[in-house]
Amino acid sequence: MEHLERTKPAHECGICGIYGHEDAAKLTYFGLYALQHRGQESAGIAAGNGQRMAVHKAMGLVPEVFTEASLQKLSGHLAAGHVRYSTTGESSIINSQPFAVTHQGLQLAVAHNGNLVNSMALRNQLEQQGSIFQTTMDSEIVIQLMARNMHLGLVPAIQASFACIQGAYSLLLMTPDTLIAVRDPNGFRPLCLGRLENGAHVVASETCALDLINAQYIRDVEPGEVLIINRHGVESVFPWPAKQRSFCIFEQVYFARPDSDIFGCNVYTTRKRMGEILAREAKIDADFVMPFPDSGNYAAIGYSQASGIPLEMGMIRNHYVGRTFIQPSQAMRDFSVRVKLNPVRPLIEGKRVIIIEDSIIRGTTGRSRVHALRNAGAKEVHLLVSCPPTLNACYYGIDFPSSKELIAAKISINAIRDHMELDSLTYLSLEGLVEATGLKKEDFCLACFDGKYPIAPDVTFTKECLNSLCKSCC
Repeated sequence: MEHLERTKPAHECGICGIYGHEDAAKLTYFGLYALQHRGQESAGIAAGNGQRMAVHKAMGLVPEVFTEASLQKLSGHLAAGHVRYSTTGESSIINSQPFAVTHQGLQLAVAHNGNLVNSMALRNQLEQQGSIFQTTMDSEIVIQLMARNMHLGLVPAIQASFACIQGAYSLLLMTPDTLIAVRDPNGFRPLCLGRLENGAHVVASETCALDLINAQYIRDVEPGEVLIINRHGVESVFPWPAKQRSFCIFEQVYFARPDSDIFGCNVYTTRKRMGEILAREAKIDADFVMPFPDSGNYAAIGYSQASGIPLEMGMIRNHYVGRTFIQPSQAMRDFSVRVKLNPVRPLIEGKRVIIIEDSIIRGTTGRSRVHALRNAGAKEVHLLVSCPPTLNACYYGIDFPSSKELIAAKISINAIRDHMELDSLTYLSLEGLVEATGLKKEDFCLACFDGKYPIAPDVTFTKECLNSLCKSCC
C-alpha cells in the first residue's frame, strides 16, 4: 500500500486551543475536525485541569485518533490540539504533536504551525550545550529554549526564547493552567481569536474552526503578538520589534478552507475574484468553463460569471477515495488519475473547454487529466491557472517540491503548454493575484512566485544569539 501520488503542495499543520470550558478537549476535537484539511498524518490534544496535563495523540485522521473514551480521559478546562503534515521531521508518531515535556516539575506542551529557518543551527548549538532531543521536529527547539528560560518567568521566557528563533510560527504553548498563543512578527501563518457563549476563549488557525463550535470571531492574533490566557483573562504582549508583514498568499490560493476568513480576507470571495481577474486577463472563446474539482471550483465560478461562458462540471470526483490504495501496474498508469476524477463524455465531446486550476506544480497529473478530456472528445482544451507560475521552494511551512521538481522552474510556459497537450495556457498575473485579495503586495510573502524571501533560510547570527542567551540563563 502506498500513498496517492502528491500533485499539490502538501498541507502544513493546524492548531486549535480552548481555555475556560469544562469540555475543552471535546471542543478542541471538533475544532481540529474543521482544520483536517491542514494536516492528515497525525492528530493530538493536550488538556489541563489546573494541576496536571494529559496528552493523547496518534497517527491518522482526527476521527481515527480520538474516541469518546480517549476524550473523557482528557479532562480539564483548557486544551491545545494539532493536526499535522510533516514539513520538518519524519512522518512518525514520535513527531506528532502537541509535543509535551516535564521540566523541573512543570509540564509544558507546544503545537506548532510553520517552519523555523534556523532550526538546524539552533539544534546543533543546543546539543553542544547539552540538550537531548527526542524528535526531528523543529517544534522541539521551542520547548528546549523555553525550558532553559522558565526561571525568568513566563513572559520573559517567551521573549528570550523566541528572540533566537527565525521563521514562521503560529503556535500554542500550554501549561496545566495557562494557554499561550504566539505568532511570528512576519505573520506568515494565520491565527485567530474567538469566544464561546460562556466566555471561554478559542484560538485557531482558521475561522472555520470557530464556526463549527459556534464561537464568535473576535480578531486575528497580530503578527509578533503573544496572547496569555489564564484565570486572570487575556493579556496581550508584543515582545519583539515590528517587522514587515509577510502573509503567505498561498493560503488564499489553495490551503485555507473557502469558508474561512484569514488575513482579513474571505477565502471564497478571494478565489472567486481570482477567476474574475483571469477573465479580464485571458479572453478565450469556448463552449464552457469547468474546474478540476475541488481546488479550482471557486475561481471557475468567478471566471464564468465575469466572462458569460457557462460553468459545467466536466469532471466528476469520487469522494470515497481513501488516503491509500493498491498501486496499479504500469499498463494501468493512468488509474491514479481516473480513480479520483472521471470526465462526463457526452458533455465534453466536440466542445471547446476552459479548465480552471489553482496551481500547476509538477505538471504530471494535469497532463493526464487533459489527456482524459481529449479521449472524451474535447475539440479544444485551454487551461487557466489562478496564480502565477510556482518557481521557488518554501521555507515557511508549505511542503513544495524543490525547484528541481517544479515544472515552471525548469521550462517555459509555452513548453508547459506543449507538455500538457493544451491549446493554450495562461497564468494569473502576480498583480492580479494580489488585487484579488484586496490587500497590498507588501502585505504578502510571494517568494514561491518571485523568489524574494522575507527571511533568509540561513541566518548567521544564531550562534552568537544563542551563546548570549545561554550565558544569561545557565
